[in-house]
Amino acid sequence: MACSRPPSQCDPTTLPPGPPAGRWPLPFSRRRREMSSNKEQRSAVFVILFALITILILYSSNSANEVFHYGSLRGRTRRPVNLKKWSFSSAYFPILGNKTLPSRCNQCVIITSSSHLLGTKLGPEIERAECTIRMNDAPTSGYSADVGNKTTFRVVAHSSVFRVLRKPQEFVNRTPETVFIFWGPPNKMQKPQGSLLRVIQRAGLMFPNMEAYAVSPARMQQFDDLFRGETGKDREKSHSWLSTGWFTMVIAVELCDHVHVYGMVPPDYCSQRPRLQRMPYHYYEPKGPDECVTYIQNEHSRKGNHHRFITEKRVFSSWAQLYGITFSHPSWT
Repeated sequence: MACSRPPSQCDPTTLPPGPPAGRWPLPFSRRRREMSSNKEQRSAVFVILFALITILILYSSNSANEVFHYGSLRGRTRRPVNLKKWSFSSAYFPILGNKTLPSRCNQCVIITSSSHLLGTKLGPEIERAECTIRMNDAPTSGYSADVGNKTTFRVVAHSSVFRVLRKPQEFVNRTPETVFIFWGPPNKMQKPQGSLLRVIQRAGLMFPNMEAYAVSPARMQQFDDLFRGETGKDREKSHSWLSTGWFTMVIAVELCDHVHVYGMVPPDYCSQRPRLQRMPYHYYEPKGPDECVTYIQNEHSRKGNHHRFITEKRVFSSWAQLYGITFSHPSWT
């Protein structure tokens, strides 16, 4: 049969073409040297990468300990201005109506959201307080024997606005005398699209007796400056979020002559607590995260933004005598 391919491919005696001129295979010894050189280069790159990764890990570990050490306030720079002398004129503006925030209570109690309050039967004692302050969406229904019902002020973070407004029977109708104080970064509270202030204003149309205020942008900056003055740490650069407890404590000091705090643990509590003892972070979430795990993870985390709960408590401890703050359940003495 005739071959249909080119003659050079049909002739079995024809050898395949060799490599182009100047491209003859390298001698074996030279190829071995080049392969050995490539392996050495790859090994060197691997060693350098490993060293860099190790340095980064060590740096991150050391930095984590440098950001906050909850045993002390190492970076404290100076005593801030007296909180009781902070101006009220532009600090809290009304979201609903044209009222002004009540500016004085003699005796205030802060009821934290801590599970340490469960079983205390503090309800009647809390009810007798002149002014009571609660935080975020901590309920009283079902827990009044331990935490009472009376709510003079409720300090609410921007992240808890919807949780509060979704339950008006619990947070608005149950205690119609409550004054709400909402706080949050200006870009979240007043952004053009989906402003939280507008959400609160719409809720006010359904509940005309609701009294609500927001922390002004200028006062938000003061809260940041206060944190830096007390800790020596810039809030943003240290990747920290101030907690609702921080805002509540400062507001209480501003509003009240004397402040008593129920359920807040002292700053060294988690280093002394038995490891097998578990306490839910919130009294109304029995299956929620453990209190000390939450505190310690937030205190030392660098990735992302975190509350520095233990550092804040260390600051509160330093304020106790200056501003007449006392603590119980547990006691800080």
